[in-house]
Amino acid sequence: MGMVTKRRMKLRNYPMETVNVEAHYNPFPHLIIRNFYNQEELDLIWEELKFYTKPGKLLSAKDYYGVVDYTNAKALLLDDIYLNYEGQDKPNYRNLSNILTVNRKVFDPDILSVLETLHPCCARASKSTWDVTKVRYYHDSEYYDPHTDISMNFLAFSYFYKEPKKYTGGELYFPEYDYEFDCTNNSIIIFPGWVKHGVKKVIIADSDYFEGYGRYAITSFFGFGKQT
Repeated sequence: MGMVTKRRMKLRNYPMETVNVEAHYNPFPHLIIRNFYNQEELDLIWEELKFYTKPGKLLSAKDYYGVVDYTNAKALLLDDIYLNYEGQDKPNYRNLSNILTVNRKVFDPDILSVLETLHPCCARASKSTWDVTKVRYYHDSEYYDPHTDISMNFLAFSYFYKEPKKYTGGELYFPEYDYEFDCTNNSIIIFPGWVKHGVKKVIIADSDYFEGYGRYAITSFFGFGKQT
């Protein structure tokens, strides 16, 4: 759908690795990268995801700054848990989270510089000065209705599920463009916050919620200037 360029590239901050970046100009500017994290990084991510998929840990939308009445999926805002007190004579607790450590890869300047080439609205992506990250888990009959994150400059969504995959649905869809992303395991999509998006209902049978066979998303919101 429209112009797409593909690049195999090394990352400035990860010189021993290469990633395959799909740069999409249409129907809106976005990047797609498959098999984004290496096995060591995946092991660290899953260690934390499994920990959160326990009774009483994930929160409803009103408690993680989700769009209330648009979703019934649960999540955590990791930045509310692992606080950064650097400069206040206290530790940076973000380092205690595997996910907040590993997902620095998303913000590699070589990746974001590709995004900058797609459209003027993306021109300052690599100059981002802040980011926040949520972990979301979608099980049977859970969804997120279409919405925008207009207060955020950019969104980076990465996806994970146990294999063999037991659910259907859960695609990330863009109703104004008749376009959707399949959210394959260990894939990531990066796009501007003004693009309306939603999550189709997940359908899964014969699986307890806490077995962890649903759809996981690590969603990072980032930008420049003053965080809103």
